[in-house]
Amino acid sequence: MATIKIIYGTEWCGDCTRSKKFLDENKIPYKWIDIDENKEARNHTKQLNDGKAKVPTIIFEDESILVEPTNKELAKKLGL
Repeated sequence: MATIKIIYGTEWCGDCTRSKKFLDENKIPYKWIDIDENKEARNHTKQLNDGKAKVPTIIFEDESILVEPTNKELAKKLGL
């Protein structure tokens, strides 16, 4: 089962809100970093996504990444 290290996102992003709600409902712990409030995190997100600040960008403990995943993709990755 995969575990989440960090979620990069923004408060205004609907996909971020949906992903956080899904994780909260399934009691999956995560560290949230708002890229609107953290310039280094925004730059890191851009590096991971070919120059684009795509959110949510979810980093897992095994260093794999999901970008703008659906709930189904998250569930599969997390083994739910």
